Amino acid sequence: MKYVSLTALALLCILAVPLAADAGSAQGKVTAAYQAWDKAFNSGDAKQLAPFYTEDAVFLPSTHDVLKGPAGVEKFFTALFANGVTGHKLELIEVVGDDDDDDVIAAAKWSAQGKDASGKPATFSGIATHVFEKQPDGSLKLKLQTFN
Repeated sequence: MKYVSLTALALLCILAVPLAADAGSAQGKVTAAYQAWDKAFNSGDAKQLAPFYTEDAVFLPSTHDVLKGPAGVEKFFTALFANGVTGHKLELIEVVGDDDDDDVIAAAKWSAQGKDASGKPATFSGIATHVFEKQPDGSLKLKLQTFN
């Protein structure tokens, strides 16, 4: 019986190593950042999104505006939330860079729920590009974001 328990424990440890390694990788950090960003978006409070951006961030939405820093991001999302957009989801496509890089580039599919021009429920989606800047604590903040 002890042999089975030790074998099971050893197998669990072996399987957990790649998961732990991935959590510290650039891909793991981007995935975590996307999950946290979606959670903040889905709160409907633009003030919760602003801290995800560096002070010198450039935000390029599909409106063709050029917005700067957390204040510009907050202003954009305040208007978006006022129009009833909810249910945001980012799905990672690709990460360029590794944990040793100061900047990491990522591409994602995005989707959100809202209303069309006639007021009927609609799903919106597109592609987003993100440039993350690694922070002193190892976390990532958005330095550049564009989407269509």
